[in-house]
Amino acid sequence: MCAHVLVAEDDAMQAELIRRSLLAEGHTATVVHDGPAAVAAARRLGPDLVVLDLMLPVLDGIAVCRALRREDDIPVLMLTARAAEEDVLLGLEVGADDYMTKPYSPRELMARIRTVLRRSGRSAARREEPVVRAGGVVVDPVRHEVTCDGVPVECTPAEFQILLALAGEPERVFSRRQLLQCTRGFDRSSTERAVDVHIMNLRRKIEADPRRPVRLVTVFGVGYKLSGGRGGDR
Repeated sequence: MCAHVLVAEDDAMQAELIRRSLLAEGHTATVVHDGPAAVAAARRLGPDLVVLDLMLPVLDGIAVCRALRREDDIPVLMLTARAAEEDVLLGLEVGADDYMTKPYSPRELMARIRTVLRRSGRSAARREEPVVRAGGVVVDPVRHEVTCDGVPVECTPAEFQILLALAGEPERVFSRRQLLQCTRGFDRSSTERAVDVHIMNLRRKIEADPRRPVRLVTVFGVGYKLSGGRGGDR
């Protein structure tokens, strides 16, 4: 699985270490050192993955991630020295697909990159899998596409995996832990609360009124399910 990875890291030594590790894995890499350069390079190059430091100058990683998510579903692996759960959830809320805290080993980072790339399907042909449908939502694992009532829906890789699991077994109730397992690869400091963030983001994309969902519904005390659209949270 060879990919083009954009590395946005203001620490020159750290960026070079990441670049060399990527090259050793057979990937290609572009390195930038501030937020505006990261956004410009992502637009110009269309990388398979962005390794994004949270504490970039000019535009921080949160602002960069927001800018990327407005335009594309490029997978984002966020790096930071801040390990507080609130920081992790903020990164996930704006669309990061994974989150690693510093310090980390190059081997762990490369393993995490492989996981995100494999899940995103951007850098390698995916094996043939059936399209799944539920309540007007269509998830195509081969093309990595989602539509809702025929309208394309942009999902992050983590959101895609959650929606794929839910649509594959409509009306089945999944616990937060089970849905978290669908997105394995998150930083160890992530909790089941991260699933709530992804569900909130998905509701904004597939519900007519995210505050009163009729597709992606809560089963209180248990978890979430994808329904046929006839009921919902009350």
